[in-house]
Amino acid sequence: MASIVHTEEVMGTVVSFHADAPGMTEAELAASVTAATALLHGDDETFSLWKPESPLSRLRRGELRLEDAPAEVAEVLDLCEAAGTLSQGWFNAFAMPGGVDPTGLVKGWSLERALAVLVDAGVTSAMLNGGGDVVCHGTPPQGGPWLIGVRHPWRLDALAAVLEVERAIATSGEYERGRHLVDPIGRIGPRPASATVTGPSLTLADALATAVAVGGDDALEVVASLDGYDAYLIRADGSEAATEGIRFSVADPDGRD
Repeated sequence: MASIVHTEEVMGTVVSFHADAPGMTEAELAASVTAATALLHGDDETFSLWKPESPLSRLRRGELRLEDAPAEVAEVLDLCEAAGTLSQGWFNAFAMPGGVDPTGLVKGWSLERALAVLVDAGVTSAMLNGGGDVVCHGTPPQGGPWLIGVRHPWRLDALAAVLEVERAIATSGEYERGRHLVDPIGRIGPRPASATVTGPSLTLADALATAVAVGGDDALEVVASLDGYDAYLIRADGSEAATEGIRFSVADPDGRD
């Protein structure tokens, strides 16, 4: 069985690939990963706000009309609008300083696209992890569910929990980059320490994790109302909350089940 582990620096983070394909050769699997990483780099060139000449940067400066930008830009902005509606306004890419900023959604969207490249090539089992945003396909080689650790927001050498995941999981917080998330509604009180969302789409899970990271318990209730999506919240005081569908693994460091 062809198997590969690969890491790629892109989109301001490191994306790790774990993929298995019994019907492919090692060369074929490596070629599919190369194609997937090329897609990630292409999306970074389109959406990076660190690149002054990216289409998104030019759009924000008024130098490029949306209809003249790559079609992916309009697609992502439409997804941002839909995520804003589903999150009841807790995610709002259009209320960011300097203009529209889909950063809270676009990485998940791009990782899903990269996974689709692998699946279309014949990969039967894969996990892509981009800085804590994870999308999975099939089942792990060892069987059972995918087990994804959620980093502890204060203890760098520890996990806060280990969750069972079928498809996608995204975590958001300000413990790494400091205060950078924008609250579009104006919630009163301290920001949550960490917010994690699971669900069938990493694109939406990514946006919803951003929403819960600023909206706390209020946004947690919104996620609980969405079919297929669940959330795990660590509040600023260290207390925790989770929606009913969150599945803590027996491998959880605190022994929860």
